[in-house]
Formats: sequence, C-alpha cells, structure tokens
Amino acid sequence: METCRQADLDQWLTDDSATYRHTAGHFVRWARANKVTTVHVPAVRRHGPSRPLDDEHRWNVARRLLHDDTIKPEDRPAGLLLLLYAQWPAAISRLTVDHIEETDGAVHIRLGAVPVELRAPVAELALRQVTVRRSHAVLARTDSPWLFPGGQPGRPISAWAMGERLRNLGIRLAEARSAALFQLATERTAAVLARTLGIDITVAVKWQRAAAGD
Repeated sequence: METCRQADLDQWLTDDSATYRHTAGHFVRWARANKVTTVHVPAVRRHGPSRPLDDEHRWNVARRLLHDDTIKPEDRPAGLLLLLYAQWPAAISRLTVDHIEETDGAVHIRLGAVPVELRAPVAELALRQVTVRRSHAVLARTDSPWLFPGGQPGRPISAWAMGERLRNLGIRLAEARSAALFQLATERTAAVLARTLGIDITVAVKWQRAAAGD
C-alpha cells in the first residue's frame, strides 16, 4: 500500500479487467482514514431509487430467476429474496431451513416477527431448497440448519460470498433493494413493513414517507 500512488490506483480503477472495485474502495478509504496511504477513492453517493431504471432491471432479473432452470437452484430463491422482499445478503445468508414453513398448502418465510406468505413460483423454489438442504444434511450426517451453507462445515455462506453470487446474477444490490423497498412501502404500512421484513420501524417510516411523496 505504501508504494501505491494515485496514478496507479486511477489506472487500475479504469482497467476493464479490474475486479472487486467496491471492496477495494472500502479498504482504500479505511487506509486513508488511518493515515496508511494518501491515495483516494471517492465514495459514490446514492440519492434514492430511480424507479424507472431500477424497477425495469430488477423485474427483468426477477423474471429470469423465476423461469430460467439453467441458473443454480440455490441462487434463484436467494436472488428473489433481495429483488422481491428487500433482504440484504447478510440476512439471506443467516436463514435456516426452519425459517420456511408449509402449512395447509401455504408457504411462509419468517424474515421478521411476522411470517410472510410466499406466492408461486417463489414458494416452490424455496421449498425445493429446503428439501435439498435437509436431504444433504441426512446424507452427510450433519445437523447443519443453514438454508445456504458455506464452504466450512456447519457454517452458513458469508454475507460477502452471498453478495458476490447475487452480483454475478446481474443484481445491483443497493439499487434493487431500494426499488423493492420503495414498491413495498406503497403497498404496506410502515408497521407491517417492519414486522414482516425485519427492518427497523424508523427505516420503514422513512421509506413510506418517500413512497407517499411526504
């Protein structure tokens, strides 16, 4: 880091082969704050969801996840939880098979204090993932409860790894979640959003005000 100059960083950032720019940006800003380096990566500030663009891309990716059988089956429900239910990769990675329940033909997922009913075909994709995970646990003779397990035995997938998998599906994480929250806030009260999505009530109130144009 000591030998890196601003010109080197700028060249790397504009190189088409560069990867992990977002993660590198966080590291460089941390290093600058702790006086390890003098180079700088500007932060990108979002000014809220741009609905026409965000929604169009979000729904295109969602349709692909719903109907494209060539996509990894575990990636499909994970992506839809972000695109349709505004769940961050960190929250998705911590889900267990017990968070999904089927009762009297209805499938619910517990993201917050109150379960949310999943509609077809999202419900079928979620149940398929539960079945696969439970079958794997039996065959592997483990008691792993995670809906999306990681590479280490008994551990869930990390939030970072989940985020990378979702990005590889073409999902713009922050934009997609903002657009999903914006739409959900037009359909539900702030209290319902907080209880069902597992978000803070103050956040839910802000999104409802934004959606209502208050």
